[in-house]
Amino acid sequence: MRATKAIEQKIFTLDQLKKQIAAWRVNNKSIAFSNGCFDILHEGHIFSLNQAAAEADILIIGVNSDASVKRLKGEERPINNEISRSILLSNLAVVDAVVVFEEDTPLVLIEAIMPDVIVKGGDYTVDQIVGAQQVIANGGRVVINKIVEGFSTTGIIQHIKKSYS
Repeated sequence: MRATKAIEQKIFTLDQLKKQIAAWRVNNKSIAFSNGCFDILHEGHIFSLNQAAAEADILIIGVNSDASVKRLKGEERPINNEISRSILLSNLAVVDAVVVFEEDTPLVLIEAIMPDVIVKGGDYTVDQIVGAQQVIANGGRVVINKIVEGFSTTGIIQHIKKSYS
């Protein structure tokens, strides 16, 4: 029961998260931020989150809301709702905080929490990463992790559909 309560305490509203960040900053903790839909958690996500956690003392994950995922990925998504996705992420030891955001990009969230580092996985360039400009202007940095080939939520969904059709 005790561990379950600790997990629940890793899921924050933005207002709660801002208070927690203030406490972490008082203790000189550095903060990394990453975001995504995390619709079906897979090995590529785990690799990326582990890499992100290595960049700072604290790792915050922004999770796209159900409405945001639907706008970005289509009517059939998300497969798992935002509560389920948040619970799964909060159960990972490397994740310190999870917050759901409603917008299609995490810019508002990034500006509100102003992490020390943004970590993204993929084939991005710094100028393509939402919030990078703001974090760099604030003295932070951006890290781009390589993508783990062969793992994608879309690919998993297509494989399942093909297997059952």
